[in-house]
Amino acid sequence: MAGDVRTVATTDIAYLQHGGTKLMMRVVAPEGEGPFPAVIDLHPGVWTRGDSTGCRERDAALAEAGIVAAAIDFRQAGDGYPSSLADINYAIRWFKARAGEFGADPGRIGLCGQSSGGHLAMLAAMRPDDPRYAAIPLDGGAEFDASVRCVGMCWPVINPLSRYRHALRARARAETPAWVADLPECHDRYWGTEAAMAEGNPTLALERGEAVATPPALWVQGRPDEVHDYLDLDGGARLNEPERFAAGYRAAGGEIEVLYIDQATRYSPTSFDPLARFFNRHLGG
Repeated sequence: MAGDVRTVATTDIAYLQHGGTKLMMRVVAPEGEGPFPAVIDLHPGVWTRGDSTGCRERDAALAEAGIVAAAIDFRQAGDGYPSSLADINYAIRWFKARAGEFGADPGRIGLCGQSSGGHLAMLAAMRPDDPRYAAIPLDGGAEFDASVRCVGMCWPVINPLSRYRHALRARARAETPAWVADLPECHDRYWGTEAAMAEGNPTLALERGEAVATPPALWVQGRPDEVHDYLDLDGGARLNEPERFAAGYRAAGGEIEVLYIDQATRYSPTSFDPLARFFNRHLGG
């Protein structure tokens, strides 16, 4: 992004509270008058750990490219599905209602997410009006919905059910790969059942023929990456999960690009720059 770099300003603010727990939003904004396009960014962590600081490097790069990046905390772990989606849906509406405070344009909002956060970003974008996800009322903000203009995903866990079974199969090998770690237990803790993993599932939602929103999307995928780029042996898929999802998304009328990059460079401009170009293209006007 040489030549486009801007200085940025960071603001931390509580956007929602559950009991005594405040959920924080970290807004990284270009300095200037704006209004700028904005992206709500969702951190990784197998739906059980992590917070908004997990988006720091990516959001700095987006802000330097002229995009307001707002990383959020959300309920996870034992709070279970669909609590995260309710918080994300609310955060989108909350941010739209207050966009002017951050130099952002409420009509130019996208979603971004990494790994489990990428799954949540796509699911939130596909179901902006799901009553379970939109269950938290926004005081004085009835005119704002949770629709977004585009979605950028970094190696998302797009199919929680297939990834769960993929990890269990890998654990059953004579030598369990290190990447398996506690992934099955994290799935169990957040999802509870395989039925929930199938319901809150962007890939299977498309294959079930659900009526979902399909905003323009970008999937950035490192290779090799056995954690996110694999074949669903139980589901009888002919394509690895990135291409399987992309085929279903296009068949449903959506526009999506799957961009493969070197796995060793994924936390760098190799992934940051394509995301910034994607968001500026689709949120530019």
